[in-house]
Amino acid sequence: MSIRVLLVEDHTMTRMGLHLVMEKVEDIELIDETDDGEKSVELAKQLNPDVILMDIGLPGIDGIEATKRIKDAKLDSKILIFTSRDNEDDIFAALGAGANAYIMKGANPDQLVSAIRAVSEGTAWLDPAIAKVVLRSITQPQKVQNPNIQISPKKAAMAAGLTEREIEVLGLIVEGLSNALIAERLFITRATAKAHVHSILQKLCVDDRTQAAVTAMREGLV
Repeated sequence: MSIRVLLVEDHTMTRMGLHLVMEKVEDIELIDETDDGEKSVELAKQLNPDVILMDIGLPGIDGIEATKRIKDAKLDSKILIFTSRDNEDDIFAALGAGANAYIMKGANPDQLVSAIRAVSEGTAWLDPAIAKVVLRSITQPQKVQNPNIQISPKKAAMAAGLTEREIEVLGLIVEGLSNALIAERLFITRATAKAHVHSILQKLCVDDRTQAAVTAMREGLV
């Protein structure tokens, strides 16, 4: 079964190039495209695509607001941000709005196709360039009301109710590892890895691995 993709991009040449890339991939079907943020929300509701490839800089409403509205509509669509913007404000705003992945426009076609496939399967996916930006935030200790007191990432994670093993697993989720790779890295079974991931999602009150990764990075939990 093909991965049904909605393309949202306002630059004509870029949109044409993406069209050609996806046209050559057997398991990806480009079902529609638009250059407008508000229109993307309408099309998402009408078509319920598997993946929405979303630019940020759009006329009307931007890709971040469009992402928020699509997620608020409780659609099953996964949203892959595809942009040239790599500043922390845009990255965290997009992920905070519910985007499932973030890839830079400098990515090659193979990387883009891999990201689309990964996102369609529910895997958290961050462009390596973006991962470097967000992972830097993890090293910044979180402060409480008294600015002279700092909470270490580990203590913050414990405060969220995570066990030491779950903290390890959360760190690997942030790295983008699948359950199978987490199991391999920690020398545990896939079932155990899956159970740890499920427990983490419940404790962090999030719906998926991407949201868990965003929460971990924002709160300095790993």
